[in-house]
Amino acid sequence: MSFNINITKVEQSKVDALDFDNIPLGTTFTDHMFICDYENGEWINPRIVPMGLIPTHPAAMALHYGQAIFEGMKAYKDTHGEPMLFRPDQNAKRLNTSADRMGMPHFPEDLFVEGLKELVSLEHNWIPPKDGSALYLRPFMYADEPFIGMRAATHYKFIIMASPAGPFFSKRIKLWAEKQFIRAAHGGTGEAKAAGNYAAAIRPTELAKAKGYDQVLWLDAAEHKYIQEVGTMNIFFKIDGAFITPKLDGSVLDGITRKSVIDVLRNKGLNVIERLITLQEIKEASQNGTLEEAFGAGTAVGIAYIQEIGLEGETIHVSDESPVGLEINNTLDAIKTGKEEDKFGWMLKTRKELA
Repeated sequence: MSFNINITKVEQSKVDALDFDNIPLGTTFTDHMFICDYENGEWINPRIVPMGLIPTHPAAMALHYGQAIFEGMKAYKDTHGEPMLFRPDQNAKRLNTSADRMGMPHFPEDLFVEGLKELVSLEHNWIPPKDGSALYLRPFMYADEPFIGMRAATHYKFIIMASPAGPFFSKRIKLWAEKQFIRAAHGGTGEAKAAGNYAAAIRPTELAKAKGYDQVLWLDAAEHKYIQEVGTMNIFFKIDGAFITPKLDGSVLDGITRKSVIDVLRNKGLNVIERLITLQEIKEASQNGTLEEAFGAGTAVGIAYIQEIGLEGETIHVSDESPVGLEINNTLDAIKTGKEEDKFGWMLKTRKELA
């Protein structure tokens, strides 16, 4: 389906002022953003406009009742300089899964992809050329209806903004196994990419960092013994030759990078098992020498190699090297940048805007 997306360009781009070798994390944004409004039961007026502030009423329902969801994804350039998107159809589907759980309307998946293509085409000069860097894309939806009352909103905004980003983690990371706070429980919103999930994680993450750790390793809400995921990523353990990752049970985010890692591992002939896994099992595997490596997988971080897991009174040593994790990272990067054949059909070209 073709959409009429109105485009209003800035008079002068700010891209020339950006030092691509020193990109500040999460504070630099491109010249434009995509916006669409939900009114009277339909999405209307898709447009690309100059990046700027959005007028918001103090009674906007997202501010009071939390109807806000988002996606995270990246755009790359291939070896010919063409802007590329990585599996945008999967992000579109997951956004609507989140919308279902949060009582929000679906956003048309083909318009989601078309808006991304138009925006990335326009902003292609903002895609960093350095290995490990990319243009981070943040599609999000929130309730902007001004109303004080507990019900689903009737007016929403869908926006896509873009921010150039360098590599996330440059060293092996340490995780803190959290046994007091929880991220998600069965029947909750753990599988949705909802803003409130991340708000609840801020204080535990800050406490973990104060102890010298990089991220929280979340455990189940009922017994605090089953591993769910890490603060910004899903997690994989290699134990006795097999790769084990927590199964999707409604409390674990269905990561796009997670499912891509599983596909790549299996394509390489490696055994991947999706099941419940306990912290005690990881501890015992570390002690008996069968824990070979572990890594996190997420859009923002890519593949993050895990050094150790801390908990009260002890430390679980994971590994000093992650040979398969490194191989997976290199494979994914090569596919995303066109250096390796995209045998999975994941990459989508955009219409490059020639300046």
